[in-house]
Amino acid sequence: MSQLLPCIEINPAQEATASVIWLHGLGADGHDFEPVIPQLHLPDSLAIRFVFPNAPGIPVTVNNGMVMPAWYDIIEFGEERKFNPAQLLASAAAVHALIDREIERGIPGDRIILAGFSQGGAVNYQAALTYDKPLAALVALSTYFPTAEAIEVHPANAGLPVLICHGTSDPVIPISMGRNSRRQLERLGFSPEFRSYYMAHQVCPEELQNIAAFITAHL
Repeated sequence: MSQLLPCIEINPAQEATASVIWLHGLGADGHDFEPVIPQLHLPDSLAIRFVFPNAPGIPVTVNNGMVMPAWYDIIEFGEERKFNPAQLLASAAAVHALIDREIERGIPGDRIILAGFSQGGAVNYQAALTYDKPLAALVALSTYFPTAEAIEVHPANAGLPVLICHGTSDPVIPISMGRNSRRQLERLGFSPEFRSYYMAHQVCPEELQNIAAFITAHL
């Protein structure tokens, strides 16, 4: 197996019985969502290990080829943005390896949630829906579903609970792309929960409350 992605891990006080693997957005790193954990006010009884992988540094075309942490190259912005599909699939495979490691560490697949912001969410649509053992849920934040037309959903996750959160004034990934993700999921037989917030490309307190309730409900 190829080397695992470097990760920041936040472990619960007692032995972990659940995991959340949370992917950051373009140009950020694993520390990006670390401060969010206390703001979720999750019950200690859930005993969640948070795993925040770091994306590798690669040249990003839309940023003049600058090398930055990215899950895949974005070649062109716009509603139908062009991206490097091989890199996205490789990142999804790297997430599968992290899920495998959590299972090896004693966390059942159905106690593992994938979460992702922006580019990280795009990768986790692919990773969650193609994983070969049932997962607990998927949280898709300010993101889109670039592989929707090509994806082969694994039967193990054909009924996966999905929460989509998006800002109404997101200038990076317009909310129309979030709504389109919901439609694409529905066409694939999913029943995603969709929530919008008066915000840009970010997270807000009300959204964090909804994420916490969703995580609690599915663990």
